[in-house]
Amino acid sequence: MTPHRIFSWSPAAIVFDCDGTLMDTERHWQDARSRVFREFGLKPRAGFAERAKGVHYIECGSLMARESGKPDLADDMTQSLLKHFTALVAEDPVTMPGAAALVRVTARHLPLAVASNCPLEVVEYSLARAGLLGYFAHVVVAGNGLSPKPRPDVYATAVRLCGVRPEDALAVEDSVTGIESARSAGMRVLGVGPRPAGTGADRADLWVRTLADPELQAWAQAGAEED
Repeated sequence: MTPHRIFSWSPAAIVFDCDGTLMDTERHWQDARSRVFREFGLKPRAGFAERAKGVHYIECGSLMARESGKPDLADDMTQSLLKHFTALVAEDPVTMPGAAALVRVTARHLPLAVASNCPLEVVEYSLARAGLLGYFAHVVVAGNGLSPKPRPDVYATAVRLCGVRPEDALAVEDSVTGIESARSAGMRVLGVGPRPAGTGADRADLWVRTLADPELQAWAQAGAEED
């Protein structure tokens, strides 16, 4: 799908990823991972940050332990990772550029949801601190029978709760893991942020550097005015 066709299309619902898409929390995850490695006296292997991006925090803790040659520390590292991340978010909840404006405009005429690999309390807390939680009809996270991204569960559930068909819904994502999840759920995908290396990012229908992209914001505004 070309950018022209994306911007001439009107989705029936939009489902946003949270970390790195709505909230500037990817840096908090990076800082939290660094703190955990230091806490346990370990060092990450080269390229670890990219491999960990978008991965569910429990899987990330296991990955950190395995790659450090200490698989027996998986549970301890996972608990420490969540503890450090939650503290960092509480200190500094910041939205990504353009995210708040896009959410507020699209919420005027579309059902919105969040699909995340983070714990529910972390997602809701960070969105509430940013003044955005009330714009979302549904917040869906991995757990309680829903497999984390890259499986389609969280996106498929969010779309169903919004009452629309997957092919009529747009996912907004910053990671290859999330793009794979949304695609597997049958959705169209807008990628945002620094474009990841490799071919995974090619599965997005359109990639923008930031949600403050003028053409994207104009598209959202036009949709709100037509409704």
